[in-house]
Order: sequence, then C-alpha cells, then structure tokens
Amino acid sequence: MTAPIMKRFAALFFLISFSVAPSYAVEIKEVVSPKGIKAWLVQDDFVPLISMRFSFKGGSTQDPNGKEGLANLMTGLFDEGAGDLDSETFQEKLDDVGAEMGFNADDDDVTGSIRMLAEKRDQAVDLLTLAVNKPRFDQAPIDRIRQQIIAGIKSSERDPNTIAGRKFAEVLYGDHPYGRRSEGTETSLNSITHNDLATFHKRNFARDNLIVAVVGSISPEELSPLLDKVFGDLPEKAELETISEAKLAFGQTTRVDYALPQTSISMVYPGVRRQDPDFFPAYIMNHILGGGTFSSRIYNEVREKRGLAYSAGSNLVTRDHMAALMVNTATRADRANETLQILKTEIAKMAKDGPTEDELVEAKKYLVGSYAVNNLDSSSAVASTLIGLQDENLGRDYIDKRAELINAVTLDQLKAAAKKLLETDPAILIVGSPQS
Repeated sequence: MTAPIMKRFAALFFLISFSVAPSYAVEIKEVVSPKGIKAWLVQDDFVPLISMRFSFKGGSTQDPNGKEGLANLMTGLFDEGAGDLDSETFQEKLDDVGAEMGFNADDDDVTGSIRMLAEKRDQAVDLLTLAVNKPRFDQAPIDRIRQQIIAGIKSSERDPNTIAGRKFAEVLYGDHPYGRRSEGTETSLNSITHNDLATFHKRNFARDNLIVAVVGSISPEELSPLLDKVFGDLPEKAELETISEAKLAFGQTTRVDYALPQTSISMVYPGVRRQDPDFFPAYIMNHILGGGTFSSRIYNEVREKRGLAYSAGSNLVTRDHMAALMVNTATRADRANETLQILKTEIAKMAKDGPTEDELVEAKKYLVGSYAVNNLDSSSAVASTLIGLQDENLGRDYIDKRAELINAVTLDQLKAAAKKLLETDPAILIVGSPQS
C-alpha cells in the first residue's frame, strides 16, 4: 500500500473508531438483490468507508479425512491470484485501490471481509468478485502458503500449551471433527492438491449457506447490484457433509507434564445453545461466576483474595455442534492443587445456592451497558455483530430487545441454570510440572 493511501486509511480509521457508537444505533436494513442474495446493511455516511463481511457454512469440519487443513489452506489463497490476475498482479491492484481483504476458516464457517474506500468501491468489488468466484489456486502460491503453515505447525510442536490443547481436544471430542487439527498436519497438508482446493471451494461456496453484512457509506439501492455481482453466480446449494452433535467426554482429567513455572488449569462443563430459552439465565450466571473479569467470584477468590493467578475466569462457548462452559486459569506449580480446589469449591457453591439478588442486579447493569462498547465500536465490529445475529437467527430487532430480555431474567432462573450446568463432573486439563 502506498504511503498516501496508508495515511488516508489511518485518518479514516481514527475517525471511525471514535464516531460509531451513536451512529450505529440506527435501523438495520435487509437488502435483497434481484437474484435473491440477502444482506443486512447499516448505512453510515459519516466516514467514506465500507466494511463488508460474509460467511459460508462449512469450515474445517468439512475437511475430508486425510486432508485436514484444507479449509485453512484455501483461505490463504483467495488473494493470491484470481481470474486472469496472477498473485503479484492481484496484490498490486488491491493496493492500488486501498482495500483490505481477508479470509479465515474456523470449525464451522469460512469467512471473508473487505474494507474499502467508498470512492474506490467498484474497483474493490471487482477484485472481491474474482476472489470469491474464480480463485486460481496456482501451484506456486499453494506451495508457499503450505510451507508457511507447516513452519507454524512445527514451531507450535514445541509449545506445551499447544500440545496439551490438541491432546485435550482429542479426549474431549473423541472422533468428532472438532477433535481434529483444523490447521492440519505436515502429512495431510502435503497431500492437498489444486483439485482438492477447487473441489472444496465449489462444494462450500454457495448461495444457500451464505450470510452477508455491510456497514458504511452505501445505500440499499447501491448495495443490491453489488451483491449479485459478488455472489449471484455461485452455485445455488452447497454440498456439505452432515456433521453430528459432539458428545463431550465429561468426568475425565487429562494431564500434560512439563517443567513449567506455571500450571494451566482448564475445566469444561455443559453449556447452553444461543436459541435455548435458558440462554440468558446461563449467560448472566456465567458473568457472575467467571465472565465478569474484575467482578466475578472466581476472579475475586483466585486473584484478589489469594493472589494465585494473574487472571481467572469462565466463558460460554457455542459452536454449531456443541455448547460448553469453560473455566481457565494459570498459577504457580506448587499452588496448582490449591487453586483447583478453590475453583471446584466456588463452582459447587454456585451450583448449590446460585447467585445473590445483588449480584444479579449488578450483572444486569453491566451486561446491558457494555454491549455497545464491546460490539458496536467500529464498522468491522458492527459487521461482525450483524453476521453473528444472522447466524443465530436472532432477528434485526435483537439489539433493541436485548436489554429487555436481560432485565426479564429472575433469580430463580439463574439458580436453575447454575444447577443444570454446574452439577456435572467436568472434563479437566492440567498442564505443568509433575509436582503440581
């Protein structure tokens, strides 16, 4: 990217970072293109930028057996040549229009994004259209990106936490695709060919598994034809393999012994789905237990009262085929057992008695008040939020209803959620010195 363009972007991103909070409390519009492509749009003309995010269902869980890492490798190649543009030419044109394009694969989705100047919109969209529809998957970029990934894998093989995480995933998920290594292995990556990449792209990039969100200086009338240009010629239906629900191996303890100064502790309990009626009771209960970083019970008992860890907390994790509540901390090796017992004690107290009324009141205030700061503080953040709302089928009015849904939760509901989730014997991972 040239110096003038970089300066221009820096100034614009500075402005957008501090201007979005009030302007993004506006109506979310649904735009439907002539070919039926749907997108959620938040139009904001304050800064002449456009941020688009999109998601295709079918991430690394769709990697064929023996081809682990296929989705991840593919996402590194979309801007490495498309259509009649080779890698170098594509990158040059992307820099010329001052656009930022990226792709990523997680377990359940392949996502893409582009940020562009409104005045360069048409040129940037032309490049995105080529990347989405006609990636070249040339051999030289395949080999280069593959070697970069393999180098990262080899480097991580010396990291005890990475090794432990892989082992824990195998124990926790068994033979479910979630238990596989989404980045692949050296063997699986070296087996991936141009045809594998092209086939995966064709099977997974389709209109029926597509979600689109756009934020910025563009009207619904301007966006509609662009949606058809980028996505309208994709296959109508994706060809995805059916993925079963993951059955988590609760009640098992996995130890990975390393001579480390600190011992990491992870605990996994059942979670709750986003569409479950018990979601908000579980969400608020988790905030009180460990989700509220500086106010939670776990943080206060482990960090504030005893100084056993720098951080300690919990979070609700949801994927397409699993839901869990995870507790994490790290402490001195000689205090690991003590810390684990404190965690168990606090979790058992929450399961037995639930939160207090005062804790519920404070949690509601925080969770309502912090939403805009955590989710609506930039154009990219708003676009990501819109993708998440569509993915969970929460509706365009969710942001307006959210405070009401939180405030409607009762103490009895929180106590029921705590009992339901936390009375299970958890899966535990301990990484550290054998003496711990």
